[in-house]
Parts: sequence; C-alpha cells; structure tokens
Amino acid sequence: MEMNHNNKEIIKINNLVAHYGERQILNNIDLNINQGEIMVIMGGSGSGKTTLLRTMLGLKKPTRGNIELMGQEITNLSVKELYKIRHQFGVSFQGGALFSSMSVRENIQLPLCEHTKLDQKTMDIMCRLKLEVVNLSGFENLMPSELSGGMLKRVALARAIIMDPKLLFFDEPSAGLDPVVSAELDELIVRLKDAMKMTIVVVTHELESAFRIADRLTVIDQGQVLITGTVDEVRHCENEGVQNLLNRRPRHDTIDADDYLKRLTGMSL
Repeated sequence: MEMNHNNKEIIKINNLVAHYGERQILNNIDLNINQGEIMVIMGGSGSGKTTLLRTMLGLKKPTRGNIELMGQEITNLSVKELYKIRHQFGVSFQGGALFSSMSVRENIQLPLCEHTKLDQKTMDIMCRLKLEVVNLSGFENLMPSELSGGMLKRVALARAIIMDPKLLFFDEPSAGLDPVVSAELDELIVRLKDAMKMTIVVVTHELESAFRIADRLTVIDQGQVLITGTVDEVRHCENEGVQNLLNRRPRHDTIDADDYLKRLTGMSL
C-alpha cells in the first residue's frame, strides 16, 4: 500500500499508563499516528489493544501520560469538553452496536439527530449517500434483525461516517465474518481512506486483514509496544513476541511455584 508522506500527526500518545484496579494494562505506551494513514493496532487477547483504543476514545482515563487528538490534549478534559471533540471522529464498534428497535435509516441518522438541526429531508439524503458508500443502497427501511453480519458491520460504518469525521476508529472490523465478506470490508476501509481523506485506526487480531489494509502497524504485547512500522518491517521484525503473534506460536511463561501458590491462596509463603 502506498504510504502517506504528509507526516502531520493527528494522534500523539506519550508515556501512557493505564490500570484496572491494581492491575497494570498499559505500560508507557508511545505512539504517533499520521494524518491520512491507516494505523492497525495488533495484539493477542489481553495484550492491551482494546484498553489503548478506549483511552484514545476518552472512555478510559489513563493513570498517567498524554493523549492528543487533532491538536487537543484529552486526558484532563471535562465530560462536556470530551463530548464536543467526539463530534470530530467516528467509531465503528465490534458488534455494530445498532439499536434493534430502530431501522437502518434511523440508526444511521442518530448522530445527525443528536448533534445537528438538519431537517428530515436533508438527513434522508445524507443517509442514502452513506449507504451508497458502503454498498447498501436501498436497505434503509430494513431492521437490524433482517441483516447479515457483514451488512450490520457496513451499517455501523455508515453511521460512523455520517458526519464526515476526520478520524475513524474500528474495533475488530473483520471479527465473525467469512473470508469473502472480510475481504470486501477491508477493501471498503481502504477506499474510505482514499475517497474521504480520513485517518483510520483499526484494532484487530486478524493478521490477513491487518496486512491488507495497513499503512503502518503497531504490535503490542503485555501492555507494551513491540514495534511500529510498515507491513514489511513488522513481518521481518526479529522480536520474539512479534514473531509469536505472526506465526501463532503460544507464549511459554515460566511459572514460579511459590508465586503460583501465593496467588492461589492469597497468603505469603
């Protein structure tokens, strides 16, 4: 994939640390994402990639560190201030997160109803335009229960881009899809970046999809960045954790017997 040479950073993350209770999830994450690129964040289950996404969205407050979105430091913003900056980006959640009692049109138009004062005719036109973009023209009156898994993902994407955001976040776009539908969605993501000049951040564990769409990838493991680079750089990275992920090799942790018993019993030995 052709690289973006603009190099204007739209997301800057420095020394990011995050905990859930006493458990540390992210450990001094540094990551810069350039305007107009597709950045794929990869990692195994429990690696911290979802927590990293949540902190970027302002849904999880970090223990320390800085996150700058589109020139705005967000870690200490109020709820009202976060609400305002979220108008500038879209999010497509893993399961689609559509409202089952609302039609496709109503789901897609929801951000417009919440954040604008547009009349219904204008919103209907915008909805049809976005459905055309995601290859679902004519499906606006269906209910979510009448859609396939791939169609649900595309409706969620249409909703995420209805306000023409500068920044788009995807959580596991290919999860649960068959290979053909997954490839179609990957192609759609790349076309969106080119046609709408978006910066796209994708969190996934699907290697084939990641390599197909990424301008750059970041691999994280146990809350730390192992590498950020192009597809070729990641493929040839000699780091053991990166190669374990790419080659689907299980990690073999050394277990200390005394520590294991301590964790099981909650008692000092």
